Amino acid sequence: MSKNVLVELSEAMAAAAEQAGKSTVMVNARRRMPASGILVAADSVLTAEHVVEREDGIRVTLADGSEAPARLAGRDPGSDLALLKLEHPAAPPADAAPTPARVGQLVLVLGRPSEAGIEASLGVVSALGGPVRTGRGAMLERYIRTDTISYPGFSGGPLVDATGKVLGVNTSGLARGLPLTIPVDLAWRVAEALAKHGHVKYGYLGVRSQPVEIPAGTQKALKREQAVGLLVVGVEDDSPAATGGLMVGDILVGIAGSTVSDHDGLFRHLGGEMVGKAARIEVLRGGQVKNLDVTVGER
Repeated sequence: MSKNVLVELSEAMAAAAEQAGKSTVMVNARRRMPASGILVAADSVLTAEHVVEREDGIRVTLADGSEAPARLAGRDPGSDLALLKLEHPAAPPADAAPTPARVGQLVLVLGRPSEAGIEASLGVVSALGGPVRTGRGAMLERYIRTDTISYPGFSGGPLVDATGKVLGVNTSGLARGLPLTIPVDLAWRVAEALAKHGHVKYGYLGVRSQPVEIPAGTQKALKREQAVGLLVVGVEDDSPAATGGLMVGDILVGIAGSTVSDHDGLFRHLGGEMVGKAARIEVLRGGQVKNLDVTVGER
């Protein structure tokens, strides 16, 4: 007798939900309905930052129905992620998917918004994007978009593949209520930073700038085709830019060996790994190229 492919698919997705549901928890940290979270370690829960409205009296409900007190270990509004620490180790943590999400891939979004248990929505990965400026003024390096339905209380829950492995963390707090998924490698990296420092570092120069066209004659000094740069219209006192020698009127055209032609490009190269390090800033000053070494500060 031939196998029923739809039954096999149905059983596989149900098994995936059951597997990932073991590490999907309910997070009660706000006045209205609870949200969801993911066990990233036996004593650590990663959830959406916007659902953590209080730092005291946080309660986490595990898959077995038991309730555990938790404290806020750190939060990062820029990525809308927060890390909670449980008083005692809980269930085994979630497993990250070994490969990134792919467009067209069959996925589940999971949530545990109530004590009734795990909830799920089926769909496919519809797009991969980034970098993108979020509604919180930060740059999100990459994101996943799906055609699943994100029900109330799903923020902080996982996006999982057909084996129950985590592809990312779901949130409706980055794009003015529209659901997005933060890829698991980025989310886990934020969780690690929050566990160590309580916050995520973002680079800072201390300049105000606006896009400006670079005249064709001046482009020859760059020895490359670059039509737009960032005109420096303000430099904050005692800022890294001021200390490094940037001046009003400079046209910022590169940083750390990469071309910069807009604000998003500049923010993209000011990640936390750059904080405290010297970055070679390339500017046009008086029609000539000038290289400045600027130690990136922390915003």
